[in-house]
Amino acid sequence: MTDRGEILWDPPVDASTATAAGRFAARYGFDSYQDLHQWSIVDLEGFWRAVADDAEVIWRADPERTVARTPGVAHGARWFPGSALNYAEHALRRAATDPDGLAVVGRSQTRGPDELTWADLSEAVARCAAGLRRLGVERGDRVVAYAPNVTETLVAFLASASIGAVWASCPPEFGTRAVIDRLAQLDPTVLVAVDGYVYGTKRIDRRPEVRTIRDALPSLRHVVSVPYLYGDGPGGQSGDAVTWADLLAGPTPEAPTFEALDFDHPLYVLFSSGTTGLPKAIVHGHGGITLEHLKVLRLHQDLGPEDRFAWFTTTGWMMWNYLVSGLLVGSTLVLFDGDPGHPDLGELWRFSEDTACTVFGVSAAFLMASRKAGLEPSPGRLRWVGSTGSPLPPAGSRWVHDTLGVPVSSISGGTDVCTAFVGSSPLLPVRAGEISGALLGCAVQAYDEAGRPVPAGVTGELVITEPMPSMPVGLWGDDDGSRYRATYFEHFDGVWRHGDWITIEADGACTITGRSDATLNRGGVRLGTSDFYTVVETLPEVVDSLVVHRDAPSGDDDMGELLLFVQLAEGCQLDDALRRRVIGALRAELSPRHVPDSIEAVPSIPRTLSGKKTEIPAKRVLAGTAPEQAAALDSLADPRSLDWFAERSRSGS
Repeated sequence: MTDRGEILWDPPVDASTATAAGRFAARYGFDSYQDLHQWSIVDLEGFWRAVADDAEVIWRADPERTVARTPGVAHGARWFPGSALNYAEHALRRAATDPDGLAVVGRSQTRGPDELTWADLSEAVARCAAGLRRLGVERGDRVVAYAPNVTETLVAFLASASIGAVWASCPPEFGTRAVIDRLAQLDPTVLVAVDGYVYGTKRIDRRPEVRTIRDALPSLRHVVSVPYLYGDGPGGQSGDAVTWADLLAGPTPEAPTFEALDFDHPLYVLFSSGTTGLPKAIVHGHGGITLEHLKVLRLHQDLGPEDRFAWFTTTGWMMWNYLVSGLLVGSTLVLFDGDPGHPDLGELWRFSEDTACTVFGVSAAFLMASRKAGLEPSPGRLRWVGSTGSPLPPAGSRWVHDTLGVPVSSISGGTDVCTAFVGSSPLLPVRAGEISGALLGCAVQAYDEAGRPVPAGVTGELVITEPMPSMPVGLWGDDDGSRYRATYFEHFDGVWRHGDWITIEADGACTITGRSDATLNRGGVRLGTSDFYTVVETLPEVVDSLVVHRDAPSGDDDMGELLLFVQLAEGCQLDDALRRRVIGALRAELSPRHVPDSIEAVPSIPRTLSGKKTEIPAKRVLAGTAPEQAAALDSLADPRSLDWFAERSRSGS
């Protein structure tokens, strides 16, 4: 990178004493983040034992050692062998010391506000766990949910974890095919499902979908119906379902009990987007998630008991799992369910202010949309704004700085590890358009195609060269681990290949420039997709965009076609003047090679249910593949978003 963004925020002078990361560094003898990070990836035993000790991990059986691994490879490590613990016990431990403190604040467009103290949450989890046991749920059984980001979903998850059952969830906006493709892989025992929800002004009945899902999962023994849309009135219950009230009924329980579980005992299953096939079922363990989330939320997000933590997410995105782990560090969770654009784009910012959030995360796309709309929200009590989902352009970082007066915590990682590899630290500066650095315990490098580290400032494949506790326990049903190894470790022979392009600067700051499998190769020059989006989507007329490179026929010396598709703001037209502005911006801010051969307006840009752009399926459809063969349509936010590309292909454009 030749031109770097300006520094928007520097660590305060008292960061070494005022932040958890600073105190941690000083405790172990480090006075710079760079030295602390180097220790964290060279001395895995020392660092991860320090994380466990510093966070006061509750061991039900003491570990024999920190890690047993084969040097030189990132897979096959056994973390904290011999140990036992329980994620839910850590999530609820503040209840013993602060029962009247606020644990959860819920806001919804479907019903009124709800709040739970730590005592309330602890009792609800105990009641739910007792109810699940009455339904026959045991350690290792699968409890799944078709439910939004509300308190009942949180309670059911923690209750399942306390028993040692395995959790998985899908939000109720998922279509039945998307849900069945995911949950059927697990042979679940119990399904927790809402009857419907309100999105903006729309009342959406989900009882027919729940029946379809139930009928498609023959392993189900019970459905727990949460009366979310219909309340306690008629029609709120589905078929032979057990109601949520029935599940929690019974004698007042003692405090929750927590099964002592092996470090790698499955906690939950997360699913890949599944745009080009059946979603991968990625298994995460109690120990790995507990250790990793204690590390990242304490030492990077700088969260503690005085914080209110929110992230706009659905239960089908790993950020929900990241969010609920705020309980591990004693923070108050702030949950939102509804349309973030209703009644206008300022809804989430008002929600953040009204609920006194101190750390609030959203997608990079939402920050850019807020900037483009000219919003000037009040910061309220915010200390940091989180950003993930896609690279945040410099203009987005500057908007947060100028408008809210707080730094951006820009992070990038994935469902595969349920955390970030690179992100912010209260000990590192924040530059416009950059991610501050590799996170502690993450041995991040950029490799060339031959598997060699590239120099600073040169783009390469993002790889992880040392193991992390939250690398998956495995993939569901992959008993011998062969699919797991092939997915992550075979391309670079024992090194985790993540599938992103990364550029790492000499000081450790970095930028992500798109998925490596969606790379544009223009006459032998590799172009990152996010570079295009950063420039094009800064224009006020462009709401969203997608860039695709259509290869020249084999053996042809031509560079192929570079196609840019734009979704325009309401009332705007793609005329020659706008085309010239787009071309001029790309030429001036990137290079002449970035100028597309054509620019076309589309009704919508195809994205996954978690909001990621789908360049590869669009490219396949443009080449003549039918949409239903190019992508699993139920994995798309708008299953019809590829239709325009199919029509273009049929017309021979």
